[in-house]
Amino acid sequence: MPALTLVIPAYNEGPRLAEGFSRLAPTLDQLGAHEVEIIIIDDGSSDDTLRQAHLVYGHLAGLRVVRHDTNLGKGAALRLGLSLATGDAVITADADMAIHPHHAAQLVSALERVDVAPGTRAIDGHILYDQRLRTYAGALFNRLARHYTGTTLRDTQCGFKGFRLASARLLALISLVEGFAFDLEILYLADRLGLRVEPQLVTWDDVEGSSVRVGRDSRQMLRDMRQLRTTRYENPVVTLPAEVDVDEVRRAVASARLHGPVLARGPRDALVVFSRQGALGALEVAQSLGATLRTATITELRGRAYEAL
Repeated sequence: MPALTLVIPAYNEGPRLAEGFSRLAPTLDQLGAHEVEIIIIDDGSSDDTLRQAHLVYGHLAGLRVVRHDTNLGKGAALRLGLSLATGDAVITADADMAIHPHHAAQLVSALERVDVAPGTRAIDGHILYDQRLRTYAGALFNRLARHYTGTTLRDTQCGFKGFRLASARLLALISLVEGFAFDLEILYLADRLGLRVEPQLVTWDDVEGSSVRVGRDSRQMLRDMRQLRTTRYENPVVTLPAEVDVDEVRRAVASARLHGPVLARGPRDALVVFSRQGALGALEVAQSLGATLRTATITELRGRAYEAL
């Protein structure tokens, strides 16, 4: 297993991938490129993002490039990348590497004591963009986010976030938002699950060319945000004894050719959590282990010990 997985969502990022890699390269040298798995999700780009991803990153042994046939949204791209990650620590980063990548070591260090280490660009509670409209829109979004979700974080939308592997996988399994409000949703879900979250102050450059369209995307983000508290999060789970051997479960999951499930241990039982699209595979796992398949709410998953499978 690699020490770190870097997940990079990319939609029409062909012109910016090379510059982003030039910002990332010194950090890869510092961490050891052979210790880093890089997963690039081409989210149905209409430009040469797929070609550029292979040209720019193709020399790295730990590279995986996956493409959506159509543009599904940043949330869908990140969800897939998190579910495929195998590193002990997982960091999400925008393709332009606007957050200075040297902060990766800082996030990895924080993940030794917490489950989620989101980067924050907020200084004295504010994020200052080069464009006044973006600064105003960002401040308004955060005020609404605090109102609708109760979050105390001042920068939910920073693309540079760190997770322990099991936490990354679990959040990918549970989350539903396809678009840009995904960043807010996973922090909301982390709180619902009782995960330990510790924001990390990061430095950044306001790089031009963001794919966020303030008008249309902001309206969709607001709709997604308002629905978070009323959404009923449920997933297929297989119920097992609390002391079940994790290797036995891993063999059953591998036999069903599934990726991304999580074992959530509690004092009375252990739940194998699957994606909503993985119910048929989950049934195969249940039959293999002589267990039962049902659905579980996020409340049932809260406060457990999580292991990536």
